[in-house]
Amino acid sequence: MREKIVGSILICLFMLNMGLVADAAEAHEDRCVILVSVDGLANFYLDDPLADMPYLKSLAKNGARADGLVCSFPTVTWPNHTTLVTGTTPAKHGVIGNNYLDRKSATSVAFIPDPLFDKDQILKVPTVYDVAHNAGLVTAGIIWPATRNARTLDWTVPDMFGKEAWPKYGTKVWLDELRKAGLPVDLHGDWTREKGGGVKRDWLYSRMARHLFQNHPPNLLMIHLVEVDHIEHQYGPRSPQAYWSVSYIDDRLRDIGEAIKLSPHGDKTTLVVASDHGFYPITKDIRPNVLLKKAGLLSKEKKQVYCLAQGGASMVYILDVANRAETIKKLKKQFAAVEGVQAVLDADEYTKLGQPTPAEDSRAPDLWLAAKTGYSFSNSDGGDDVVAPRKTKGGTHGYLPDDPDMLGSLVISGYGIKPGTKLPKTLSLDVAPTIAKLLGVKLPTAQGKALTKALVEE
Repeated sequence: MREKIVGSILICLFMLNMGLVADAAEAHEDRCVILVSVDGLANFYLDDPLADMPYLKSLAKNGARADGLVCSFPTVTWPNHTTLVTGTTPAKHGVIGNNYLDRKSATSVAFIPDPLFDKDQILKVPTVYDVAHNAGLVTAGIIWPATRNARTLDWTVPDMFGKEAWPKYGTKVWLDELRKAGLPVDLHGDWTREKGGGVKRDWLYSRMARHLFQNHPPNLLMIHLVEVDHIEHQYGPRSPQAYWSVSYIDDRLRDIGEAIKLSPHGDKTTLVVASDHGFYPITKDIRPNVLLKKAGLLSKEKKQVYCLAQGGASMVYILDVANRAETIKKLKKQFAAVEGVQAVLDADEYTKLGQPTPAEDSRAPDLWLAAKTGYSFSNSDGGDDVVAPRKTKGGTHGYLPDDPDMLGSLVISGYGIKPGTKLPKTLSLDVAPTIAKLLGVKLPTAQGKALTKALVEE
């Protein structure tokens, strides 16, 4: 009997290994997919005549373009970059916001910009770069969020601040090569702390991509460009400064497109340009913690309830467990009456947006708030005004993902793409499965589906 069981196990292992080998054999070692995230590049810029983006608009015309990308909620950086590479919602991949509240200490814990956790400590599902690497393909990441100590990236520098981040967590042999090539990688830590450092950073990232194509051609490269987001936070979308930033980033996209020609995979490269969210202008702050303070639920001595802002959304944590149900019922009415609040979402509603309940993930809040355009949430509990004008106008994101100006961009061009393809409004969940299909690897945990309408049949 024991021999039969052992024999069955060996047969199963053999079949499993055969399956893994078969999957690996299907991987296209002569191809490359580049996923460029342009942080904050709203879909509306692609139709805006004031947006001087000839390169990206040409890619959209000659390749495939979605009529907007519906991103994950909240529409902030860390959850959405993780969705782009997993094809899953935050409830499944585990990165539920840019940060979350630790219920025991009642303090904020940061995901952004990877100060605390390695990739394997926060991601609950495989990424497209995991399966590509495991299939024998070469993978690379240039400041891709939630990739600290990612073992399946062959060439990487993390999206982290400070002088010690890249020397500690980047690929050391590559950094040495970049220094020898004259690229100022040791200035990156300083640039992350400069107000206008994103301009230098995006220039550097495009040059690092060129170095990879010339010296270590990847089959999958993920690169995150940051300056559009920085400018829009400061000045708002559709501002003169924002129009300058999208023109600047178009130049960097062209640099990457030109550098592709240096790769031996150049003729079989697909360029995927996506964004993690759109942008809204803001003139007023909503301060839900002031409301909680007035209601006697928040004080310096004790936090019975606390709200943690995510730009145009806010997490609401009920820390007084004994009165949780009653508190939720009261707060739903109170928050719904606040100026600028578009929606108060309980579990029945936010789970439909791909967020977990506290029972499923202890880091998850009990309620979510979503703001209207023009309003942004703040963590402040100072003063008596729940809603207050901002000292300066600006912009932010985090809002409900299907709001028109919150739609991200998606353009796919190059090898394997049908020219002139018009895609409908598309889920960001579909990006990772599409990349997997282009590379000939499988990502069975993805909730999205490959955008086959845009793909050339093989």
